[in-house]
Amino acid sequence: MAESPVEKQARRVREFRQREARILEAALELFLEQGEDKVTVEMIAEKVNIGKGTIYKHFSTKAEIYLRLMLDYEREMASLFQLPEIAENKEALSKAYFEFRMQEPAKYLLFNRLEEKLVKANVIPEMIEELHQFRAKNLESLSDLISGRVEEGHLEEVPAYFHYCASWAFVHGAAVLYQSEFFQDVIQDKDEFFRFMMDIGVRLGNRGQRGKKHLEANKPKSTDS
Repeated sequence: MAESPVEKQARRVREFRQREARILEAALELFLEQGEDKVTVEMIAEKVNIGKGTIYKHFSTKAEIYLRLMLDYEREMASLFQLPEIAENKEALSKAYFEFRMQEPAKYLLFNRLEEKLVKANVIPEMIEELHQFRAKNLESLSDLISGRVEEGHLEEVPAYFHYCASWAFVHGAAVLYQSEFFQDVIQDKDEFFRFMMDIGVRLGNRGQRGKKHLEANKPKSTDS
């Protein structure tokens, strides 16, 4: 039975999206394996087993591929905040955040590096703006969740940005350490090391971590009548 025009159009759209997903997946693998500067559009096309011209039906430049990968990464991060276990149990937020950021340190560092390059070169500014707006929305969601944890007495009573900036710094440092050539030999058991870092990370900012002296210094002073 022949396809109807509607069915044919739906199939073409489906195939287009599937091919685009394969292009992005192949590009990411190549960027991580060989470095983004060494990877060409031809190399991506060869890995996907399509012609170079077909790539340009999806993406006008390699920079557009970069930004799509980065946007998808932020969208994946945003989906964490919608998970039922996060909404119902805010303690799960820290674990989910650190697992997401630290499960693939090389990818995290790739996107951090790419963003610096693209912002400096002002490449595709509308997509960069979209990326920043998406991230701002993620930070707003993160701030709301952190504020809730502060009000419940689980986290230190400081502005929410103290918490998420400290978390970012911790994750960034861990990722850089993971990629450091010098520390490749020092860290003999990377899996166990990252589990250790994860355990520390999920407790980062918990109330009382700055010690009794800090708590006593910040206690409201009672006034004698």
